Amino acid sequence: GVGTMMPGETPTAPAGSAAAGGACASCGILQQSINEYVAALIALKQKMIDGDRLLTEYQQKCTDILLEISALRCQVEKMLQKILPLEKCQEELGSLKAELEEKKVCL
Repeated sequence: GVGTMMPGETPTAPAGSAAAGGACASCGILQQSINEYVAALIALKQKMIDGDRLLTEYQQKCTDILLEISALRCQVEKMLQKILPLEKCQEELGSLKAELEEKKVCL
């Protein structure tokens, strides 16, 4: 009886290993999917870090620009304060010139 059972058992062994092989293939696919998912997550995290860095740099640039603008405004204000008296002087000179012209005509 043992001799006849052996040939009958041998097909079941490959069938079992094939099933196991199928499961391993599924495990392999799952493992690959998990690896890809983890890689995607890492890439996303890196993008977020890069995005944060860019945002920080951008905010720093904005702050620098605002500081430059306020410094320029100060310079403009100072220049205007210097220009206003000069404009008054120019007006006075203009009226003096006009008076002199009138006097020249009279003479």
